[in-house]
Amino acid sequence: MPKLRGEAFWRETLRSAHYVVAPMVDQSELAWRLLSRRHGAQLCYTPMLHAQVFLRDANYRRENLYGEACPEDRPLIVQFCANDPEVFVQAALLAQDYCDAIDLNLGCPQMIAKRGHYGAFLQEEWDLLQRMILLANEKLSVPITCKIRIFPDIDKTVKYAQMLEKAGCQLLTVHGRTKEQKGPLAGVASWEHIQAVRKAVNIPVFANGNIQCLSDVEECIRKTGVHGVMSAEGNLHNPALFEGRNPLVWEMAEEYLDIVRKYPCPLSYVRAHLFKLWHHTLQVHQQLREELAKVKTLEGIVDVNRELKLRCQEEIANQKEGEKPKEGLPFFHWICQPYIRPGPKERCRENGDSGTEKGVRGKRALEEEEDGNSELLSKNKQKKKLRNPNKSFDPSLKPKYAKCDQCGNPKGNKCVFNMCRGCCKKRAFKETADCPGHGLLFKTKYEKSLSWQQSQRGIQTPEISQRGDAEVGETAVLKEADDS
Repeated sequence: MPKLRGEAFWRETLRSAHYVVAPMVDQSELAWRLLSRRHGAQLCYTPMLHAQVFLRDANYRRENLYGEACPEDRPLIVQFCANDPEVFVQAALLAQDYCDAIDLNLGCPQMIAKRGHYGAFLQEEWDLLQRMILLANEKLSVPITCKIRIFPDIDKTVKYAQMLEKAGCQLLTVHGRTKEQKGPLAGVASWEHIQAVRKAVNIPVFANGNIQCLSDVEECIRKTGVHGVMSAEGNLHNPALFEGRNPLVWEMAEEYLDIVRKYPCPLSYVRAHLFKLWHHTLQVHQQLREELAKVKTLEGIVDVNRELKLRCQEEIANQKEGEKPKEGLPFFHWICQPYIRPGPKERCRENGDSGTEKGVRGKRALEEEEDGNSELLSKNKQKKKLRNPNKSFDPSLKPKYAKCDQCGNPKGNKCVFNMCRGCCKKRAFKETADCPGHGLLFKTKYEKSLSWQQSQRGIQTPEISQRGDAEVGETAVLKEADDS
């Protein structure tokens, strides 16, 4: 069948989806996608997958996509991060039979994306992006889509979107923030940029940013004219967002935990989801926060949820008539509701700082350390420093690993080819060479085989026998080399 494109792809394959759950690393796994679909989500993305790892690691493919088939989990878009056209397309070819489209991540603003050179840190490399999308559009049997962040300048953002459309992108998700807007500096997403992109391209557009409740979704569609709206943090704090409901936190947790029993995932994913769901409640019942952090089994998490439910029900029973939610919340803490991230000034006041940006901590600490300011440490490293005061976090003291000439992974220190073991094995086999550093002895074994064969020929005296053995010997040598 011909590949559907643009509006036809959105209307027929994606079933005119308006409510979309964003791709979230370690957070949009199958169990959470199914919970979201039960409560109004019409389209889901997988977590961002690394194309190179997906291509070379069968376990990674099985854990993230090739697991138990679930007909309920469609339509589904698989998202990859990549910076090499061939690697991206080869990984996508392995995934295309399990999804309805392949998405190229051009929106991740985190330090890991900067180090790996992918996500939003590719948005200036238009030639590379064109080659990646052109090749994917040509080779894949499913459409290629993109998720981007904006430039400060609207005109440049529009040209960026038009370039992606021309290269073969069939659907565009626009996150209305720049790559610098993240963490406490996130601020408000620009719907003006999204509206300009929607008017400038002829492919479907999804909007991302500023979505905390269903009324935000409706307002965004009305103001920007987009085909659908994507939610990340809003969905994590309230998976029933697209239903327009605000359920009890323990009810959502119970339903999610039941799904996890059927479709297991790492316990760290489950714990992270409940920290989001219970965010406001854990500000009140801080002991439960510690219990959730320490628990080691799924049944242990079920017990924590049961305890949380009992405590909240006790609060509800003792609630006074006319009592209002505390801390300026729209609902009581036991009801699913959005978390409004404090801005830089509010964060500084919470931490007792003077209000300068130096007080803003969290994920930005990694960037500051990368730039040489080792005095500022992330909260996690501050805790490690308390446990071990003598530990140094100076980046200059970290060991530097030389990279493999072929794939970029750390190379073997004694490798004769300056490669990692996997690449070295392929080259040594191809060239019938030795690498003592990796214990690969293809050349030595081949020479031993030839030597043994020659000694066998000397034993056979008749001419006919020698001729026959020579033919058999050559076959044996080739076979032994292949086996090696």
